Amino acid sequence: MLAACTSGTTSGTGIVYAWSGEPQNPLIPTDTSENTGGRVLDALFAGLVYYTADGSTENEVAESIETSDGQHYTVTLEDGWTFTDGTPVTAKSFVDAWNYGALSTNAQLQSSFFDPIAGYDEVAAANPTAQTMSGLSVVDDRTFTITLKQPESAFPKRLGFAAYYPLPQSAYADMAAFGQHPIGNGPYQLANDDAWQHNVRIDLVTNPGYRGNRAAQNEGVTFVLYSNLDTAYTDLLSNNLDVLDGVPSSALDIYEKDLPGRTVNQPSATIETFTIPERLPHFGGEEGRLRRQAISLAIDRQQITERLFASTRTPARDFTSPAVEGWTPDLPGSDVLDFAADRARALWAQADQIAPWSGTFQLAYNSDGGHQDWVDAVSNSIRNTLGIDARGAPYPTFAQLRTEVTERTIQTAFRSGWQADYPQQYGFLAQNFQTGGSSNDGGYSNPEFDRLLRASAGATDPVESQQLIDRAQEILLRDLPAVPNWNRNATGGWSEYVTNVQIGWDGVPLYYLIEKK
Repeated sequence: MLAACTSGTTSGTGIVYAWSGEPQNPLIPTDTSENTGGRVLDALFAGLVYYTADGSTENEVAESIETSDGQHYTVTLEDGWTFTDGTPVTAKSFVDAWNYGALSTNAQLQSSFFDPIAGYDEVAAANPTAQTMSGLSVVDDRTFTITLKQPESAFPKRLGFAAYYPLPQSAYADMAAFGQHPIGNGPYQLANDDAWQHNVRIDLVTNPGYRGNRAAQNEGVTFVLYSNLDTAYTDLLSNNLDVLDGVPSSALDIYEKDLPGRTVNQPSATIETFTIPERLPHFGGEEGRLRRQAISLAIDRQQITERLFASTRTPARDFTSPAVEGWTPDLPGSDVLDFAADRARALWAQADQIAPWSGTFQLAYNSDGGHQDWVDAVSNSIRNTLGIDARGAPYPTFAQLRTEVTERTIQTAFRSGWQADYPQQYGFLAQNFQTGGSSNDGGYSNPEFDRLLRASAGATDPVESQQLIDRAQEILLRDLPAVPNWNRNATGGWSEYVTNVQIGWDGVPLYYLIEKK
């Protein structure tokens, strides 16, 4: 159990103490696919663009991103940007970082974010036939060009995500070491060489050389790495933690009374799911599809969200979020997300005719994130409806769970979900379900889904693009590569010692805006 350090959290200090968990991987932008590491990277780095609180896109390092056809882009950087080691941020800083992230031999988790760029397929192949993407070219220190495989007018709006951050030249000498002591160009920098104390804290201070619009209104942020959400909440009540962007289920009925005038409960671009890999026994082919549909229909989402989450969750109706443009609750096939016990049992019986069920349905989760209550409730709903043994499978930490998930060694279903990287439905679908997607942890592959998704990105007519996205989701609602549970509101609170706490469109606090009394 890790509690916040109480030293320096009292009134009069300038350091904001914020909740987080231990990041899964070293802090390399192209190898971080979860939000505990992502929130640190967003503080340390600045990209071509950034996202405002409402999800709007503004230029950051980019002076301009221009195109005449949606396929060929010219990026011009603002002059004078530097990394915290004093070296300049140049066009090469971006191009080299993107090529590093895309190259298959570097095994970066975020590689697929570069899939739209011409030449990605050659560098991302198991045996790459090129080392760099043909679609990237450095013109001069402040200019580079991007050529995409097809016109995609929405592509520039994705460039605020961490996978597209630049790297200093020094990173390539020892990338693993760099990930422990990252050097960025954002509003914050590591406080010292020992700033990341694993499973304890990560100390950031302001970067005096930062020149963008996210200038810090405090003296720094210390991310306190908790193993238990209830402990974090107790520390928040004691003013030993300043910002908590997650409320344990045990406190959802009372946190607004506990923290009068210091709470948030607003929609965010997130969805919570669980994944049942097709490689697991009884979950491949038609048998697996029937069983996943049956399991989905066996879950009483409405009851769980009302009883456990005090209506701070909304039962899912698709694979994206109501907070993102294009969402609809009425996609054909969305009735598979209803609670329908008789239909669930009938589908399970059909699957049994293919191969009789044996064993236990287990759902893995990390104990440090406050997930046990809902996993138990989902397991109970499945067990009571289908008459099978269903139970949770706890892992001590998020990092431990994610390691087995990303290495494809986990032998059970597992909790999953998505916090949007950029404010488009495409991002929810491409990374999670496209063949080879960076977070396609269940190994799902459907050529028709891939075709529809790529066509939606290339469509110039917004109406046609949305229709293609919807058709792609209809396939997901049939196959259920993940089982959607609910969309999560951003819930949280802050101490008596901070003001101007704002939660972004993606559910993460805008740390740079927080002021410490």
